[in-house]
Amino acid sequence: MSELLGVAVLGAGHMGADHIRRIDQVVSGARVAAVADPETERAKGAVAGIDGVSVHTEVAAALDAPGVGAVLIASPGPAHEEALLAAFARGLPVLCEKPMVPESAGALRVVEAEARLGRRLVQVGFMRRYDAEYGRLKSLLDSGQLGRPLMLHCTHRNVSSPPGFTSAMLVNSSVSHEIDAARWLLGQELTAVTVRRPQPSAHAPQGLLDPQFVLFETSGGALVDVEVFVNSGFGYQVRCEAVCESGTARIGDEHTMVVTRSGGACEEVAQDYLVRFADAYDREVQTWVDATREGRVTGPGAWDGYAASAVAEAGVRALETGGRVAVDLAPRPDLYG
Repeated sequence: MSELLGVAVLGAGHMGADHIRRIDQVVSGARVAAVADPETERAKGAVAGIDGVSVHTEVAAALDAPGVGAVLIASPGPAHEEALLAAFARGLPVLCEKPMVPESAGALRVVEAEARLGRRLVQVGFMRRYDAEYGRLKSLLDSGQLGRPLMLHCTHRNVSSPPGFTSAMLVNSSVSHEIDAARWLLGQELTAVTVRRPQPSAHAPQGLLDPQFVLFETSGGALVDVEVFVNSGFGYQVRCEAVCESGTARIGDEHTMVVTRSGGACEEVAQDYLVRFADAYDREVQTWVDATREGRVTGPGAWDGYAASAVAEAGVRALETGGRVAVDLAPRPDLYG
């Protein structure tokens, strides 16, 4: 337990670089042992000043590097399946950023491969489960003090969408966090999806259907609605209100610095997810490191990653067809309870 956990980080882009910083400067009990990224200079820049890190262009080389005992996958989604199966072949525990695998068929292959191993190796990076506000809401709902949850009202807004962002990505990228949060908060599967879209905002890139209104039905008879607006222009906002039989509870109202002057007041609004959920990311990675060093796997697993991909695929079909689309989940292996 005294030896640091050597982590291979796959991907040194925006998310990967932040995780490299986090492991090196924030998290205890771990060190960055290797980094893999096709862009060597980007990888070298991400680990500048960190001793003992080997830099690679290939995933296999990073996984086989000396001192590697676990893997953090922060590469683009389409590369995740191959990386996960490579980690399985080496028996390496994995923290995989969402989506675990974008396509549900690939995600199911990962679930089946892990089930054949007979033990869990994967934790999926749905970091909202580690956010303090989400944790308090989960505890309140589980306590039953407000009675049975009837509805969740969710808001997900970004300042602007990155280049190449598509209408489908509002559902399968942005709303994927709400998909997992709703399943976790309610303890229910999402069974059907409907997507409605108003006239696109004038600030949305040409052809992007933004904003969208996504409605989920659940196995327990609740409804979950999500307003997703990725070109709001003013900030990053994530909110959730639970409406229950005997009361309501809302999280996400910013409690930040308010500056009052010249007859007005100005409240700070976070500009991206790395600011809004900084503490959640820190807590998520620290929990993963602690569990891994003890030989355990906790948090959202491969089944949660698969379920999120399957629901998101149904959501994209609902967006394209304008109709209600049922979610078809494969049987859950015994490994996932």
